[in-house]
Amino acid sequence: MLDAFFRIHDFLVEHSFMPIRRKLMDEIDWNDRLIAIKGGRGVGKTDFLLSRAKEIEQEWRKRVEEFTGRRRTKKLLARPCLYVNLNDFYFTENTLLDFAGMFVKAGGTYLFLDQVFKYPNWSHELRRCYSKYKTLHIIFCATPVLPIDEENPDLKDVVKTYNLRGFSFREYLNLQTGLRFHSYALEDIMQHHASISREICERVHPLDYFKNYLHHGYYPSYLESKSFEAALLKVMNSQLEVDVLMIKQIDVACLTKLRKLLYILMRETPCALNISTLAEEIGLSRATVMNYIKYLKDSRLINLLYMEDRTFPMKPTKAYMHNPNLAQMIFTREVDPVDLYETCFYTFIHGAHKVNATERNAMFIVDNKYYFDVKVESSLRDTIRPTAVGELEAGRGNQIPLWLLGFLY
Repeated sequence: MLDAFFRIHDFLVEHSFMPIRRKLMDEIDWNDRLIAIKGGRGVGKTDFLLSRAKEIEQEWRKRVEEFTGRRRTKKLLARPCLYVNLNDFYFTENTLLDFAGMFVKAGGTYLFLDQVFKYPNWSHELRRCYSKYKTLHIIFCATPVLPIDEENPDLKDVVKTYNLRGFSFREYLNLQTGLRFHSYALEDIMQHHASISREICERVHPLDYFKNYLHHGYYPSYLESKSFEAALLKVMNSQLEVDVLMIKQIDVACLTKLRKLLYILMRETPCALNISTLAEEIGLSRATVMNYIKYLKDSRLINLLYMEDRTFPMKPTKAYMHNPNLAQMIFTREVDPVDLYETCFYTFIHGAHKVNATERNAMFIVDNKYYFDVKVESSLRDTIRPTAVGELEAGRGNQIPLWLLGFLY
């Protein structure tokens, strides 16, 4: 039975496509026995799993070659890892627990699972596998709306969760140029942005690539698709129809109103939210609109900006599209550059840092201590507080090139 799954595994590993090594690959502790890789659709979660499986198999083959001509043990010859998609019809009549047991008995140690939400009682079954098979490492993909960690009593004490985001500008630039720029901590950028940006600009002109990144560089799918907009539209609809409707168990009849809400936000963001106006325009209650907005945020279609002491279900100060690529998927208007750069700033920062609105004149406060403005062009006179400037190549004073914040990961 495992042979059929290994044939699929071999084909997918051979044809997987991850052109650069993602930074997250080196941040994960692969010794943990239950790992969740969360990420929005289109950011490359499946290829990420397959890439890790390829690394494990390459290491395994080297060990096998080292033992050529010696006494080989069954354990050494056993295939160490297997990628399995849980939407396979096999799992309509067979349990994941039994399948994992069969894999362990055959000498396997790493099981990579995709589409786990399509398996009934997936979290309970993962916990049973974790408890029963002490030598087994399970790594699974999860959409952002799936309850994991503290939200899931089956997994909260045992799972380690990591977030896979779309390409950073650094990753995109490395991919386009063949160079190998490394990432920087926010504090390093804050203190040394002028020297860091000058060093990078001696090797490449980042602004030559930044506009294209804002249009299509966040999603790895731009490398494979002849029509990036068509591919991204497909991703967005999958986020609505699967991540929101299916997983949140919303009546499919509500899809039209959910799509309309997203379209309004695409048309208006960045913007303050008037929940009463939205409810009237869509024909839903205020409470339902707030829930739908939360679902759109959880599925990584939008971002919500709150004051420092506020969070959902309170009304956010402002709404943004989740990333600059999504912000340009509205074709009925031209996106204002400052709106696009604000969206980009939020996207760059919020993955690893806390971003809030502030009552001061600044646009953002980061980690409760750094006040930031965002501007399109630099000014001859220095700014009072740190300012991310969209069309600035090398930093000076308090003016930080926005593109450099794309080197945080």
